[in-house]
Amino acid sequence: MLAKKTSKNQITLPKAIASRFPGVDYFDVSEVDGRIVLAPVRPSRADEVRDRLERLGITSDDVADAVAWARKR
Repeated sequence: MLAKKTSKNQITLPKAIASRFPGVDYFDVSEVDGRIVLAPVRPSRADEVRDRLERLGITSDDVADAVAWARKR
């Protein structure tokens, strides 16, 4: 399969390759022995927690208040 680099240095992954990585939006890019290597980056558990807190409307101030309250006990 071929992928062409655009004038803006963008490359579109062939559908046959991209479909093998469902749910992956980001790839770590490195160079190894003159080759471009892409490694899928999956969200970390911490990112999932941050997303959940955001959806629940919990802010960093709320977390700080909860920690302060817990430390008083």
